[in-house]
Amino acid sequence: MEKLIKADSSLDHMKMRYRVRIEQDEDGTFVAECPSLPGCISQGKTRSEALRNIHDAIQGYVESLQKHHEPVPPSIDEEVVEIDA
Repeated sequence: MEKLIKADSSLDHMKMRYRVRIEQDEDGTFVAECPSLPGCISQGKTRSEALRNIHDAIQGYVESLQKHHEPVPPSIDEEVVEIDA
């Protein structure tokens, strides 16, 4: 399942949104990944813990890119539509 999270860039105080994919592995651990930030992966014992951890990982990833004057992937701008199935 994918979630959207906001990362607050500390250098320019701009809110950015990144898609996050969360899956439960065979041991029951929740693994969170941000596809637009290669290698940005975290985990947690619960889904909410994995979401908090990936938020911190994304924050650190973006700050590192900015510090090293590397391009930061753009924030996403999308909506989710739910329907009855």
